Amino acid sequence: SDVLYLIMPDRFANGDPSNDRIDMRMPYKVDRENPNARHGGDLKGISNHLDYLSDLGVTAIWLNPVLENDMEGGSYHGYATTDYYKVDPRFGTNEDYKNLIEDAHSRDMKVVMDMIFNHCGSDHPWIYDVPSADWFNNLEEYVQTSHMKEMYYDPYVSEYDKSKMIDGWFVPTMPDLNQRNRHVAKYLIQNSIWWIEYSGVDGIRQDTYPYADYDMMVDWIEAVEMEYPDYNIVGEAWLNNTIGTAFWQRNSPINPNNTKLKSVMDFKFMGLSHSAFFEETGEWGGGLYGIFDHMTYDFIYPDIYNVLRFLDNHDTDRLLKEFPTDLSGWKQAVTFLLTMPGTPQIYYGTELLMHGNKSRSDGDIRLDVPGGWPGDKVNQFTREGRDDIQNEAFDFMSNLLHWRRGNDVIAYGDMKHYYLQKGVYVYERYINDKSVLVFMNGSNKDVEINLDRYSESIMDKVEWNDFLTGKKISMGNTMKLAPKEILILE
Repeated sequence: SDVLYLIMPDRFANGDPSNDRIDMRMPYKVDRENPNARHGGDLKGISNHLDYLSDLGVTAIWLNPVLENDMEGGSYHGYATTDYYKVDPRFGTNEDYKNLIEDAHSRDMKVVMDMIFNHCGSDHPWIYDVPSADWFNNLEEYVQTSHMKEMYYDPYVSEYDKSKMIDGWFVPTMPDLNQRNRHVAKYLIQNSIWWIEYSGVDGIRQDTYPYADYDMMVDWIEAVEMEYPDYNIVGEAWLNNTIGTAFWQRNSPINPNNTKLKSVMDFKFMGLSHSAFFEETGEWGGGLYGIFDHMTYDFIYPDIYNVLRFLDNHDTDRLLKEFPTDLSGWKQAVTFLLTMPGTPQIYYGTELLMHGNKSRSDGDIRLDVPGGWPGDKVNQFTREGRDDIQNEAFDFMSNLLHWRRGNDVIAYGDMKHYYLQKGVYVYERYINDKSVLVFMNGSNKDVEINLDRYSESIMDKVEWNDFLTGKKISMGNTMKLAPKEILILE
């Protein structure tokens, strides 16, 4: 029943300005006006706002990598590790990280750690004193990865493309580690187990999952689960089709070599959501038809409840490209995310209508939260610091999150959906004798739909309660829905 809240530590809140400009080996800048520089957010800033997150209603926080990135320019995002056993001192200390996790646990919130086995940072000491000739792939001559993750199941793939995908570097500042070297493999496996044991972190998100050695990653999961049975690991396998994503989940019937990976990420849904909930749903296509079609492919997942569903993250455009004047599409996207089967993930600031477009810069999708820095003129962590439409969005999401928490129907229930009628998508979540029925009008006009086709979900229940408005809804022969209206009926 968890809902993850993804935080980029450098951009969330600065709780300790004294660690902003500490001396490091490599030069860097702290400049909040520069989207590619460090801004000063840290672990103390996150700790200071755990009550905010608890009030919002999330049950787990996933932090982008917190380990040392002593790289020229600062590497604020955290994906170029230079010390696998040390939190970046500009974020805090190892003890600060451990205390943050304990503070989260005291509020019944979990913490997920972001790890990267595929590569390290180009200023890692290993680069200057290479432990062995095969510690890295292609160290003598730069080879760019093809990013062709489909090669794992492509029946026509060449050996050349296989090698380039696995052994190529992600980018020039991220040398490709060779996990086929048994010492590299052992180091990474032991390191992850050490962090679990030391910090008490509740789960792991593994970056660039298909880029690392396949067999080593299976060994890693088995080693972790031997120490911590039922531990949840989610792998980032960025594929834009459902079948490719399902290939990576443990016990997949379409993968002859079991990955053992418990959770995978639904990038296809993310991509669809940016248009489907905002465009007009016509009589025969567009809008919510794309969502309906996407859900028909859920059959391919061995474990649908361990599929991470999300609208955006630190690598994608924001769901909102500009600040909205109308929340109808945003509300439909959030509603579906929080009522569909799977594990939802929310990107920080979504509740504040944070917007951004990756084409402008990566920094545009990783903005600072106003109020997170001393001296900010506006504090959006408070109700008084948000405008009316932001408070409307915050309240909408918060109400749904608190309703969802501990709701077995949504967390573990089955789903039944119906082909769209006049642009209206209707689906049911149910478990035992409990049921939730959602009506979503994807059209920008008033519609009236017949209810007879939904009789197997409505059954003989005439009176329903709409969670969103608190109103009683009587089921007759037809139902009228306003433009983009949502009903969550219990």
